[in-house]
Formats: sequence, structure tokens, C-alpha cells
Amino acid sequence: MGSAAKKMTEWLHEPAMVAEVSELLLAHRPATIVDLTVGAGGHAEALLGRSHCDRLIGIDRDTQAIAAAAERLAGFGDRVILRQSNFDELDSVLDDLGIAQVDAILADLGMSSLALDDPARGFSFQLEGPLDMRMDRRESLSAADLVDQESEDGLTQIIREYGEERHARRVARAIVAARRGRKIETTYQLRSIIERALGSRRIGGVNPATRTFQALRIAVNHELESLATILDRGPARLAPAGRMAVLAYHSLEDRAVKVKFRTLAHRDGIGFLAITHKPMRPTNAEVARNPRSRSARLRCIERGEPA
Repeated sequence: MGSAAKKMTEWLHEPAMVAEVSELLLAHRPATIVDLTVGAGGHAEALLGRSHCDRLIGIDRDTQAIAAAAERLAGFGDRVILRQSNFDELDSVLDDLGIAQVDAILADLGMSSLALDDPARGFSFQLEGPLDMRMDRRESLSAADLVDQESEDGLTQIIREYGEERHARRVARAIVAARRGRKIETTYQLRSIIERALGSRRIGGVNPATRTFQALRIAVNHELESLATILDRGPARLAPAGRMAVLAYHSLEDRAVKVKFRTLAHRDGIGFLAITHKPMRPTNAEVARNPRSRSARLRCIERGEPA
């Protein structure tokens, strides 16, 4: 397969739970939709194709993603507005566009296949590449920097809190010992260190490096801080009857979304309705077709009228 064909295949990777996302967000025929993590444009393409919305604003911090989305969504013309930005800067993006409220917001918190499948980005322990993990490559701190500079206690805290790794101290100690002899610069180097510390046996089909790689990615990109910000600001930008849907892929994300949406649904003043009382999950057929969707959890709220 040539490079152009391979790139197009990556762009067209199936996003998770497209039918469910479309059903939730298009219920009230939204005029303005915001895709906070537009990626290669999979959800955006489905939402535009299944509705007559006036505009879809796609936001992503990844330069490659914005370029891919621009090509994929070119046929929708001026209905599409793309901005390279972190999704926690939603207020700034909407203010610059002169938009006070929107009718639908989507945040897909999963990793873009464009980035995950690119060895040069360093997100996957299954691919040999530089230990980078920056979603926005304009940022200065990479995963290699974090592994090289953070103390054993600091690494332990990151791996335990963001990776929910029971053996965080053991992994951190192994990293610190290994870097004394040689700087850890590649994904395979780090994977080898983790496997030597924990053993290479997969538990429940999960590689022992999975939790540490997740933890470092979250720390490098300040993912949970950004999520907390958008969970505060996103609902406030919804118009009455507007909906916000979030796709989460691990317990840390989903717990934050669940708590925030539950709080909003029980708060005085501007009312919010929980559209999903429990997270929606992908069907067995989708998981068989698209294994990366298997851990997806979809939650949605709707803004009511002021009390």
C-alpha cells in the first residue's frame, strides 16, 4: 500500500459509536455543533451528513488532525470551521467567532488513530519510535523529558494516579535505575524496562506497559485538567435544549464525566437533564468490527430553560 493510500485509510478509521452519537446530538436539529476533538473528522462527517446544521466547529490541538479533517470535510464547504486549539480553550474559540451559544457539543476523548498509529509520535508501546506523546507538538515537554527529569516519587504518583497501576513504585524505581546508565528515548526502551520490572506476561490480554504509557500520556498533555475545564465551560455554552455528549475510554475520564453531569442535573438555577442515566456502550457488532471502540462509554446531558 502506498503512503497516500495508507494515510487515507488512517483518516477513514471508524470513530466509536457514530450512530449513538448522531442520535443523541441531532435529536433537536442543531444549528451549530462543536466537535471539541475533531481528529480526522469521522464524527464530524457523520453529523454533517445526517443533519442540515448551519455550521460545525471542529477543534483539535494536533496539526496533523486539523489537516486531515480539512481534507475529509472539504465537501461541506463553509459549513465547517476548523481551529487548532486545545478543547479547554472553547470559550476563546467561540468568542473569537462571535458565537455566544451552541446547540450541540461532542468530546471524544479517545486517541486519534492518526497519532496512535504513527511511530514518530511515540504514543504506542507496540511501535518503535521516539518517546514523545505530545498531542500538540508545539509544547516543550515530551514523555522522554518527563521520564528523564521526574523524581522517583513524582513518577510513582503519576503512574499510580493516571495509570491506576498497582505496582507504580516498582515501575518508577526501574525507570530511575535504567536512566542512570542511558537516557530513555524510545518507546521500546521504556516498554522493555517496564516488562523487566513487572514481567512480560499479559494479564487479561493487557500488556504490562499499558498503564504506564497511559499515565505518561495523560501527564504530558494535562488531559484530566483540560477535561475538568471543559466539563465546567462546555455546558455553560449550550443553548436551551442543547446537548453535550462525551465519549470516555478509561475510568478516570468516565468518573469525572459522570460526577459532573450528575452534579449539573441536580443543581438549582439553569436546569440540566441527564439523557443517559447510565453510560451507553458499543454493540458487540461494533466491537467486532472496530476493536478500538470496546472501552467507549458515552454520556449525554441536555440544557433546560433557566428556573
